[in-house]
Amino acid sequence: MTANSTVPDLADPRGTVSDEVLVELSRRTPERFGEIYDRYVSDIHAYLGRRLGPQAADDLTAEVFLAAFRKRETFDPRRGAVRPWLYGFAGNVIALHRRAELRRLAALQRSAGGDDAWEHSHEDGVLTRVDAVSAQGRLAAELLALSDGDRDVLLLSALGELSHEEVAKALDISYGTVGSRLSRVRRKLRAALGGVNPLRGGSDE
Repeated sequence: MTANSTVPDLADPRGTVSDEVLVELSRRTPERFGEIYDRYVSDIHAYLGRRLGPQAADDLTAEVFLAAFRKRETFDPRRGAVRPWLYGFAGNVIALHRRAELRRLAALQRSAGGDDAWEHSHEDGVLTRVDAVSAQGRLAAELLALSDGDRDVLLLSALGELSHEEVAKALDISYGTVGSRLSRVRRKLRAALGGVNPLRGGSDE
């Protein structure tokens, strides 16, 4: 790396090249971006699946990484890490398919603990935890009632397991806005779900 490079030559203790360095290397050697794909494809696919359904995730995961690849020249490590940067592209994809997410929530509300796809994934954080107290239908109704911005903050935290800072980077909003939105939504959902904390086990800084 050159002395005035914006990305330091970082590696973890095992000698693995850091995400940030891989993105910079991919600007000159595009195939190196495949290593970013390998590191995060399962996380992004799982997140899209929880928001939009498994079939949509199969179709749209590649769109997230293609968008990131095309924008790799604009990645600035001074503004945040690669992980929330990728979730930002996932958020853009979800925004373009918002109707699919709303249909999915409506179906979950109707099933109210039935054979919905969310019920079968033990990794589905907030939804599995709420299902444990037989409140899936109520949660879905409350999620439907949230604004898009509040829903995105909540689910990036609860399903994506992003920190407050990572959520802020992913959505390009301030850290304080993330905190205030989560606090407001948490109070609303706790009241609707009889005191259950829908963020238990997720990021709760």
